[in-house]
Amino acid sequence: MAAKILANVLVMGSAIVGRAVLRAYRQAISNASKNGVANEAVNNIRRASKIMAEPEARQVLGVTEHASWEEILQRYDNLFERNAKNGSFYLQSKVHRAKEVLEGAYAKKAQGTPDA
Repeated sequence: MAAKILANVLVMGSAIVGRAVLRAYRQAISNASKNGVANEAVNNIRRASKIMAEPEARQVLGVTEHASWEEILQRYDNLFERNAKNGSFYLQSKVHRAKEVLEGAYAKKAQGTPDA
């Protein structure tokens, strides 16, 4: 008999706690949307997924605006291989993205298209 009462108390108690947690979660979402926290999180995600700008790409590879394509490729190969051997996949991907950005910029210059 005592076991049955204890089981009922546990089931009812867990149901009450479950409802309280659900209500608190809904309130937290409501507060976040009122304060703009949700919008800020979405904007941070969008910012992180933007394409690298040309000045940042030049900074990553350590080349100037007047660097030749051969110099850029040399810096790319050096940095890419150095990070492949010792290290950081993140830095290796940044180096690769920088080369892609500058490749597009040099292709536009070769076609005579002004920067967008």
